[in-house]
Amino acid sequence: MARYGFIHDKLDIKMLELYLMSHAAGPIDFDTLSDLSMRHEGVDYFDFAEATAELVESGHLTYDGDCYLITEKGRTNSAACESSLPYSVRRRCNQDLAPVNAALRRNAQIRGEKRKNGDGSIVARMTLDDDGGNLLTIELLCPSDAQADRLIENFRAQPERIYNEVLEALTAPGEPEE
Repeated sequence: MARYGFIHDKLDIKMLELYLMSHAAGPIDFDTLSDLSMRHEGVDYFDFAEATAELVESGHLTYDGDCYLITEKGRTNSAACESSLPYSVRRRCNQDLAPVNAALRRNAQIRGEKRKNGDGSIVARMTLDDDGGNLLTIELLCPSDAQADRLIENFRAQPERIYNEVLEALTAPGEPEE
């Protein structure tokens, strides 16, 4: 059966994946990469999965068990083949990547990590950055791992609100001491 559109074989799928990965703002998980790839007519799941595995095996992509990241080899080959992709495909890829890249950039600016102390307590460190640098870093001592996880999760869910409330508390006029 004849295929319509740009995708005709596995090589086309690989070029599409390399283009997507070279224009992504960071590592992408399998589900997101498959969603971005299979939006194009002619890409089916099994061909996509096989092409992705071959790109990892050939060193064009790396996979850390969670996300895919393009290598320098993949970036070089993508740049060389980019003009082979029709303009309409590149434009659609860029449109599809825009919300993904926005989320990746936002997630990179909001971080949380735990550090275990010698006494068994946990320090939850939460950081909010913007394009200019660090805006806020908070370290809180937690009696348990679960509490540290909860603090980090809540910080990631609403970092701007926490930043604004801390800023408001610090800049509010103080009451005169007696």
